[in-house]
Amino acid sequence: MTQDQIILFTLFGVFFTLLLWGRWRYDLIAFAALMVGVVLGVVETKDAFTGFGHPATIVVALVLVVSAGLVRSGAIYLITRTLVDSTRSLGAHITIMGAVGGVLSGFMNNVAALALLMPVDIQTARKAGRAPGLSLMPLSFATILGGMATLIGTPPNIIIASIREDALGEPFAMFDFAPVGGLTAVAGLVFVALIGWRLIPSRDDALKEVSDMSAYIAELTVPKGSKHIGKRLGELEETAEQADVAILGLMRDGKRRYGAARNSLLQAGDTLVLEASPDALDEFRATLGLAFADEQREEQLKAASDGLDLIEVVVTAEARINGKSAITLGLSWRKQTVLMGISRKGRRITNHIRKAEVQPGDILLLLVPKGAGAEITDWLGCLPLADRGLAVTQDSKTWLAIGLFGAAVAAASFGLVYLPIALGIVVVAYVLFKILPLSELYDHINWPVVVLLGSMIPLGAALENSGGTELLANALLGITASMPAWAILTVLMIVTMTLSDVLNNTATTIVAAPVGIEMARVLDVSPDPFLMAVAVAASSAFLTPIGHKNNTLILGPGGYRFGDYWRMGLPLEIIVVAVSIPLILVFWPL
Repeated sequence: MTQDQIILFTLFGVFFTLLLWGRWRYDLIAFAALMVGVVLGVVETKDAFTGFGHPATIVVALVLVVSAGLVRSGAIYLITRTLVDSTRSLGAHITIMGAVGGVLSGFMNNVAALALLMPVDIQTARKAGRAPGLSLMPLSFATILGGMATLIGTPPNIIIASIREDALGEPFAMFDFAPVGGLTAVAGLVFVALIGWRLIPSRDDALKEVSDMSAYIAELTVPKGSKHIGKRLGELEETAEQADVAILGLMRDGKRRYGAARNSLLQAGDTLVLEASPDALDEFRATLGLAFADEQREEQLKAASDGLDLIEVVVTAEARINGKSAITLGLSWRKQTVLMGISRKGRRITNHIRKAEVQPGDILLLLVPKGAGAEITDWLGCLPLADRGLAVTQDSKTWLAIGLFGAAVAAASFGLVYLPIALGIVVVAYVLFKILPLSELYDHINWPVVVLLGSMIPLGAALENSGGTELLANALLGITASMPAWAILTVLMIVTMTLSDVLNNTATTIVAAPVGIEMARVLDVSPDPFLMAVAVAASSAFLTPIGHKNNTLILGPGGYRFGDYWRMGLPLEIIVVAVSIPLILVFWPL
């Protein structure tokens, strides 16, 4: 290997290791790797920031903005409200929601599609009296599958099309992915709807308990003048049991008291650490005359607003509060909001609630000024666990929004307008027609993904230019030397799918696609089937909650454990490989 190849392989090795570690966010890791690559001379200075203007990066950003416009117009809720019915059987509900999610994610970012449908699914489950965990995983998998069908459905497809344009002079068109990705998605959806959801473990209805938000870790304080001052903590347990509240411990002067906490005499300002649902927590507080943990902020809220609301939100990887505590974010003084509790499946929270570092998948119980829930949810970048109705504020322009988007897709599909230009025109039109407020335009762009793409594209190009992808391709071909071309294609797909289960699918695609092209060159066959195999495989992350953002989003609300995903995900990945390989050979022959 050359010196440049050694440096680049080391960089990618460190990058993937840090991604698996998860200590820092992927965009910071990618940008740091790019900067190191420039300093070490493996990426030319003039090429350092070319990835940020790359068509793939631009399309990903524009698709997110267009998706937001469709939501604001009420187009999506028009569909869900028409089709969703809580009286249906679970199988019928999963079939319909999966079909809606699959179709939507074909024409908008699949993370955005899940973000829209997840509150609808949870509300439907609650009305039907069943665990949301029984339907959230099928919905997540359906939105991942649906993204395979079109160019704009998922970032790997956008990247694959751009890499093909760089290598062969022409990108894949809007619906070139449909014969393979679309039919594979249909096969996957059939499995999910008929069999897959039955494989989700019920654990004696534990999923229902968690999904009903009975596992909030919350805090209440003993106010001055309370009649309970001087009582032992254990004397409150009977009232707690009646309210269905578990007393976990006592905090005094910022320190948790262990062991003898039950026999501790209560003092003014003591904080009770509790486990309870929102309703049970409020009943317990009212019965004993306790105060919220942030008593001073509560009084200010009551004085400054017409009342208070309790809202529940789920934390995403891109949320403003992710990796921070309520105190470090300044939640109370910035948004007059009190963090009441955190629901985190499978882990105890040992710090003060307001000092606890929030993680993706956490569910937060927030005390907010009356009527401000939607605004605060958006500011935090979280997802609501109730139907906000915020997306229908421009419902008089629903068909205008759909028409503009449909015209752009048609123009791009027939080659009349370059896709990034078509999407850019839609964004401009959405702003001019006030479908999407100008003030919110940049809020809907997933900047960490933009930075990841902008950083990885120059690194991927450098790896290819240095001959690194050729080395990887030859290594895979050496392992599969005696196999026919279709078997080699299968091996590439399985390797890519495995990487995507534990790494970011965007990073996986940027590395695997050039390797596929090089393998096709050595075998003297068309590169298109190899690119299609990488596209499908990179989007098929069903084994873990970290392989795809959609799987992470449902972890907390669904009450899942890390090991729950493979039960439905493994047979689904086998089906994807078994169905897509023959389809690739038919529609994109070697």
